[in-house]
Order: sequence, then C-alpha cells, then structure tokens
Amino acid sequence: MDKNIGFIGLGIMGRGMTHNLLKAGHAVTVWNRNPARMDEFITAGAKSAASPAAMTAQCDVILICVSDTPDVEQVLFGAQGVSSGVKADALVIDHSTISPHATLEMATRLNSQGVRFLDAPVSGGSEGAAKGILSIMVGGDAEDVERALPILQAYGKTITHVGKQGAGQTAKLVNQILVVINQLAASEALLFAQAGGLDLSKTIEAVKGGAAGSWMLANRGPQMIVRDFRPGFTIDLQQKDLRLVLEAADQLGVPLLATSLVFQMYRTLQAQGLGGEGNHGLVKALEQMMGVELGK
Repeated sequence: MDKNIGFIGLGIMGRGMTHNLLKAGHAVTVWNRNPARMDEFITAGAKSAASPAAMTAQCDVILICVSDTPDVEQVLFGAQGVSSGVKADALVIDHSTISPHATLEMATRLNSQGVRFLDAPVSGGSEGAAKGILSIMVGGDAEDVERALPILQAYGKTITHVGKQGAGQTAKLVNQILVVINQLAASEALLFAQAGGLDLSKTIEAVKGGAAGSWMLANRGPQMIVRDFRPGFTIDLQQKDLRLVLEAADQLGVPLLATSLVFQMYRTLQAQGLGGEGNHGLVKALEQMMGVELGK
C-alpha cells in the first residue's frame, strides 16, 4: 500500500478532500500556490512541501486538484514541477477538470518517465468534498485504479472506472452538461412556481423525489428560494468547464444547444460582476428576463 500521499491544490474542493485523507489516517504532504492555505492542514497533522518537485521526493502518490488546464501543466511541468523530481512508478492522479486532449498529452509525457497517471475529476461540490461523498470518474489502467482505490475511498462514494486515460475528463464534461441543464430546469420551474403563487419550499418537496427530481433541485433549490447564492461551485469555475465542453463538442462536431444557451446566460452574469457566486445564480439571468424574482 502507498504510504505517503501528496496533495496539490487546497481550494474549494481540495480542502475537504485533504481533510478526509487525514481523517482516514493517511500520511499527507501538502503544497499550495498560496502558502497560507497550508496552515490549517499542518495543524491537522499534514506535512508541507516547498514545491511540487520537493513533494515528489517523499511521496508515492501525488494528487492534484487545481482550477484549469494551464494550472495542471504548470504544476506538472513548470519550474520545480512534479515531473522534475517524481520517482519512477509513482502514481499521479489529477482531480482537476481540464481538457481531455491536454490530459492525454500530459499523461504520455509522464508515462515516458515511468510514472503512472489517472485522470479522475470529481463531482459533488464543496459539500461532497467535505462529507467524503464525491463522485469520481476515473480514466486509466485498471491496475492503477485498483492501486488508487484505498485513497479515493477517503473522499469518494461513487468511484467509476470509465475507460482509458482521458475518459475521466470526457465523463466529467458529460456531468457538467447535465449539471447546468438541470440547473436551468430548476431555475425556470421555480420561477414558474413563484409566478403561479405556489409555496416554493412545498413545491420542491412535492417534486424532488419523483421523475422531475435532480441533485441541483434538491440541493440548490432550497438555497435559491431564500436567495442564498454562496458558492458550492462558482459561476466562473462553471464557465471554465463549459468552455471545455464546447471546445470538445466543436472537435467532435456535436451541437450542444442547451449547453450553449446556459454558457451565454452565465456570461451575462459575469458581465454584472457575479462570477464569484454559486452556479445556482443562473436563476438571476432568468429573473431579469421574466420580471419575476424568487422569494419576492
């Protein structure tokens, strides 16, 4: 069993994931671009590394959870990056949501150094990360997935090996299409309920357990109706993911009509300075069109 684990990226998702690794008894070394974020993990029993390269000298498995494709490339192949110090047969697991095409290129570069690689993006928001119940979509070799399972189970509830390297990222983009279109449906439906004079809380209870139910309705609906737009996942990060979706769809020649619509709606909210709000803030774009506001 791999004894020493490194975690790079202690943001909105990585924070909960790392705490759950520590709670499960794993030996964890952390690194973050903003060093101040490492303090709470050191207090909780983690070690710190001066750089990703320094981390790899003492870790058998390196986990990465950062914002975007260039961030992963920098962490892996930049100055003092993972690739400059990584041990042969180490396992790198990327939990970020990034380009499937770039993932394959980076995996090939690491594999050429004798390093194992899994792309394993996660879904479930900051709540899922904190509770250790994330869904994890894994691309890579079966033996590497088996090796990773004792680690992934510290913060993942549904762990699915979806295919070869790159498949995890493609599956995550499928997930993001469903997330935003379910959010659009929840927003439109609740505004219709508001206009019709329904009790919004009772309406959610009435429909969430049936065929109309979705995670977004059940978890974000109650926040929306009391106008709590604190982020489990921000509009800015959601837009980054939708850009990846639309780029991949363009490469595949696949039209994504509803996803494109949501992307443009989020863009209007970003133009209003709302990119730091939760992705359920999508309802605000519809409110402006309808002249109806939830909870008012």
